[in-house]
Amino acid sequence: FEGARRRAPFMELNCSSFQETLLENELFGHERGAFTGASYLKRGLAELSDGGTLFLDEVGEMPAQTQAKLLRFLEDRSFRRVGGNVDIGIDIRIVAATNVDLARRIEEGRFRTDLFYRLQVVSIHLPPLRERGEDVNLLAEHFLKRFAAELKRGFRAIDDEVRSLFLCYDWPG
Repeated sequence: FEGARRRAPFMELNCSSFQETLLENELFGHERGAFTGASYLKRGLAELSDGGTLFLDEVGEMPAQTQAKLLRFLEDRSFRRVGGNVDIGIDIRIVAATNVDLARRIEEGRFRTDLFYRLQVVSIHLPPLRERGEDVNLLAEHFLKRFAAELKRGFRAIDDEVRSLFLCYDWPG
């Protein structure tokens, strides 16, 4: 990796792991006294990744209110901590991933069209294993070599019968 952000922070936030209010807090942080129990200032992951990259995993699960705040942040490159009244400007790269069909979520009114277009600067579609044919065996060979080395075991090859089973398997999920 030779990019300008290669030595900068890389933070990850799984958007499906938090309730709406906690997600905003994880993303943007909070000011001391913002709510019951907020006894200290907390910097959010966006601020902590200043100069670097913030990876938003499962962005398709983000609640509507948080989507609106994320969109404002992407447009202005600034945000306010929960309970704050000062705009904080930062420079970060956003990488987002999801396993849901965002076009369908937009049709259902569950994902903002404007946020979708802000996030979809470069789109990479990674098809599931069931659509990747012989890639399954290439991946299996890679992991066999890797784990054989890590475990110091003498595994050398995958049996042809196992390779055939890999190709016939539906790979659900």
